[in-house]
Amino acid sequence: MEQQVDAILEKVMEVPGNVGCILANNQGLCLGAKGNASENSAGIIVAISDLASKLDPNCNAPVISLESNDKICMIHKEGITGAIYKQKGS
Repeated sequence: MEQQVDAILEKVMEVPGNVGCILANNQGLCLGAKGNASENSAGIIVAISDLASKLDPNCNAPVISLESNDKICMIHKEGITGAIYKQKGS
Protein backbone atom coordinates (compact mmCIF):
# COMPACT_ATOMS: atom_id res chain seq x y z
CA MET A 1 0.00 0.00 0.00
CA GLU A 2 2.90 2.33 0.73
CA GLN A 3 3.97 2.22 -2.93
CA GLN A 4 0.44 3.13 -4.04
CA VAL A 5 0.34 6.09 -1.64
CA ASP A 6 3.75 7.29 -2.83
CA ALA A 7 2.65 7.00 -6.47
CA ILE A 8 -0.48 9.08 -5.79
CA LEU A 9 1.48 11.74 -3.91
CA GLU A 10 4.10 11.92 -6.69
CA LYS A 11 1.35 12.33 -9.30
CA VAL A 12 -0.23 15.18 -7.31
CA MET A 13 3.15 16.91 -6.98
CA GLU A 14 3.63 16.82 -10.78
CA VAL A 15 0.79 19.33 -11.21
CA PRO A 16 2.21 22.84 -11.70
CA GLY A 17 1.54 25.06 -8.69
CA ASN A 18 1.23 22.22 -6.18
CA VAL A 19 3.79 22.67 -3.41
CA GLY A 20 2.68 19.94 -1.00
CA CYS A 21 0.21 17.15 -0.38
CA ILE A 22 -0.75 14.79 2.43
CA LEU A 23 -3.01 11.76 2.91
CA ALA A 24 -4.43 10.66 6.27
CA ASN A 25 -6.69 7.86 7.49
CA ASN A 26 -9.92 8.38 9.47
CA GLN A 27 -8.04 8.41 12.78
CA GLY A 28 -5.73 11.21 11.61
CA LEU A 29 -2.69 9.00 11.04
CA CYS A 30 -0.50 10.30 8.24
CA LEU A 31 -0.30 7.83 5.35
CA GLY A 32 2.16 9.97 3.40
CA ALA A 33 3.24 13.53 2.72
CA LYS A 34 5.29 15.28 0.05
CA GLY A 35 6.60 18.79 -0.47
CA ASN A 36 5.68 21.47 2.06
CA ALA A 37 3.03 19.33 3.78
CA SER A 38 3.82 18.42 7.38
CA GLU A 39 3.03 14.93 8.67
CA ASN A 40 2.08 16.61 11.95
CA SER A 41 -0.92 18.28 10.29
CA ALA A 42 -2.65 14.99 9.38
CA GLY A 43 -4.89 14.92 12.46
CA ILE A 44 -5.84 18.57 12.08
CA ILE A 45 -6.75 18.08 8.42
CA VAL A 46 -9.02 15.13 9.27
CA ALA A 47 -10.65 17.10 12.11
CA ILE A 48 -11.32 20.10 9.82
CA SER A 49 -12.88 17.81 7.22
CA ASP A 50 -15.07 16.08 9.80
CA LEU A 51 -16.27 19.37 11.28
CA ALA A 52 -16.96 20.92 7.88
CA SER A 53 -19.13 17.95 6.91
CA LYS A 54 -21.36 18.70 9.92
CA LEU A 55 -22.16 22.20 8.60
CA ASP A 56 -24.29 20.72 5.83
CA PRO A 57 -25.37 17.13 6.52
CA ASN A 58 -26.76 16.89 2.96
CA CYS A 59 -23.32 17.52 1.47
CA ASN A 60 -21.62 14.15 1.30
CA ALA A 61 -17.98 15.17 0.86
CA PRO A 62 -17.27 18.90 1.09
CA VAL A 63 -14.11 20.45 -0.29
CA ILE A 64 -12.58 22.87 2.20
CA SER A 65 -10.36 25.68 0.95
CA LEU A 66 -8.11 27.55 3.39
CA GLU A 67 -6.19 30.56 2.09
CA SER A 68 -3.16 32.42 3.39
CA ASN A 69 -1.27 35.30 1.77
CA ASP A 70 0.62 33.05 -0.64
CA LYS A 71 -0.88 29.54 -0.46
CA ILE A 72 -4.18 27.66 -0.68
CA CYS A 73 -4.85 24.39 1.17
CA MET A 74 -7.66 22.30 -0.28
CA ILE A 75 -8.98 19.43 1.88
CA HIS A 76 -11.27 16.64 0.69
CA LYS A 77 -12.36 13.36 2.26
CA GLU A 78 -13.48 10.35 0.31
CA GLY A 79 -12.55 7.22 2.26
CA ILE A 80 -9.27 8.82 3.29
CA THR A 81 -8.59 12.53 3.72
CA GLY A 82 -6.29 14.40 1.40
CA ALA A 83 -4.96 17.93 1.36
CA ILE A 84 -3.20 19.71 -1.48
CA TYR A 85 -1.16 22.86 -0.90
CA LYS A 86 -1.07 25.18 -3.92
CA GLN A 87 0.95 28.31 -4.53
CA LYS A 88 -1.39 31.25 -5.18
CA GLY A 89 -1.27 32.60 -8.70
CA SER A 90 -0.22 29.28 -10.22
